[in-house]
Parts: sequence; structure tokens; C-alpha cells
Amino acid sequence: MKFEILISNLTNPTLLFFILGILATIIKSDLEIPASTSKFISLYLLFSIGFKGGQELSHSGLTAEIGNSLIFGFMLASLIPLYTFFILKRKISVSDAGAVAAAYGSVSAVTFVAAMAFLDSINLKAGGHMVAVMALMESPAIIVGVVLIRRFDTSSISNAKTNLKQVVGHAFTNGSVLMVLGSLCIGLIADAKQAEGIKPFTTDIFKGFLAIFLLEMGMVTARRFKAFKQYGWFVTVFAIIIPAVNGCMAAYASQLVTADTANRFIFAILAASASYIAVPAAMRLAAPKADPGLYLPMALGVTFPFNISVGMPLYYAIIQQF
Repeated sequence: MKFEILISNLTNPTLLFFILGILATIIKSDLEIPASTSKFISLYLLFSIGFKGGQELSHSGLTAEIGNSLIFGFMLASLIPLYTFFILKRKISVSDAGAVAAAYGSVSAVTFVAAMAFLDSINLKAGGHMVAVMALMESPAIIVGVVLIRRFDTSSISNAKTNLKQVVGHAFTNGSVLMVLGSLCIGLIADAKQAEGIKPFTTDIFKGFLAIFLLEMGMVTARRFKAFKQYGWFVTVFAIIIPAVNGCMAAYASQLVTADTANRFIFAILAASASYIAVPAAMRLAAPKADPGLYLPMALGVTFPFNISVGMPLYYAIIQQF
């Protein structure tokens, strides 16, 4: 059964389109997704996930489990960058360690979307509140990363005007965070009958847009991975082992918060994923010495493919075991 899930995930059309994007770049094809189209699709995916999550949340209401889930997510996003920073700073600069730690403590909205598609393929459905958990986990890791950089290398901050308040504000007003939170709130308060009118847009075409988006992500991954080779084996191993450890730990520990298999799976994916949208935007402001050629390929070129191919079946298997 577990092997069948792995095979099913590896032959998922969305993953195959991701591989096609990598192949297109390797063979130097002129295949290209216009930047405006890519941005529209990414906003659509966040809108769809947020809106559907809000609708689900409006039906379930606020419960103790939802409150505990939010707290658990916040703890994951705060603790992961703490321990990863001290592992990383033994091998790379403090500013790079802080940026990478923030990326791995934060979450990837695209990996979250892929995880929802994985659940749908095995006829499971996560609670709507998990969208709120994802949105909440975007910012704490960024704050922790900046605090650690300030504590251990004050010279890496761009200038005196760049303060923690600005970074926090930027984290919450980042486009991806604002879109998913805004859509969640709209879905929460929207009339259920009126919401049915846009269901074909929020649900029926979702997987098609996801496939095209992952095609573009494959091309981006292949282009950025070339500059990543200079950092050696340590960061590559880190980008596989640490997400796997984080995902497995969250898959096991999440049973303390919820018994729902789908929700536990999402916790594992959120803990295992790495941000390559919100964190780079914040780190450009707070730690300009941190190299995007390091933390972007780690998150997008190594961790993301690992999670959507091997990670998801692995975390699901652990949840089934415990």
C-alpha cells in the first residue's frame, strides 16, 4: 500500500509537469511561461486555497482543536529556525544561516497546495483551519531569523532604519500572505449559496492551473540550481535531511493536537517545507548580505522536489503507523 502511494505520487501529472520544466531548461528549450501569467496563477492558487479554507472554517466553527492547531503551528515555525540556525552557522556565514533558517522555519504555499492535491488523490480532506495555520506560520520564522542575525552579526543589517517592526510588517503585508489571509476571511464570511457560484473557478480548474504553475517552477528550479553548486555537499544534504526530520517529527507529534489523518499530514508538510517567496522578500530588506543564490535553490531546487516526490508518501506512512 505504501509503495503504491509512492508510485502514485511519482506519476502524478502535477509532479510530471514539474519534471518537464526541469527537462525543458536542461535541453535549453525556448519554452517559457510569461511572468504575468505565472504571477496570476500563483495568486489564483492562494486565492482558491484560502477561500475554500474559509468556507470549511465557517462550517466547523472555532473549537479547542483549532486553537491547539494554531498554537502548534506557531511553535513549529518558531522552534525550527532556532535549532537549524546553530547547525548552519558552523558551515556558512551568520547572515546566510539566518536566512536559510528562516526559510526552513517558514512554509511553502505551493508545497501546501501540492499536499492538498495529494490528499484529494487518496480521498482525504484537511480542515479549513489548516489554511489559517499555514498563514500563521509564514511570519514567526522570519522574525526569529532576523533576531538571530542581529544577535550574532549586527553588521549584516542593511542600515539603522531597518528595524524589526519593519520586517514584521513586511512579513504580514507580503502579497502571498495577504492573499491567502484575505481569501480565508472572505470565505469565512461569504454566504454559502453565493459561494457556490464561483465553485467552478475555485475547485474545478484548480489542478490544471497547479500543473502549469509547477511546470514553471521546474524551469526556475533548474536555472537557479546551477549557481548553487559552489556551496558543496553540506547544504544539499541539509536541504534533504532537515526537512525530512522536521516532517517526520511533526507527523508523529501532531497526534497530540489532532487525530485527523489529513490535518496531521498537513502539519508534516508545513514543518518540512521551506519558503521561497515570503522569506526572500523579507531577507532582501533585513539581511542583504545573505545570498539568495543559496537559500532559494535550497528551498526550491532540493527541498521542494524532495517533498512532493518522496516526502509526502513518507510522512503519510508515519501517520498511518502512529
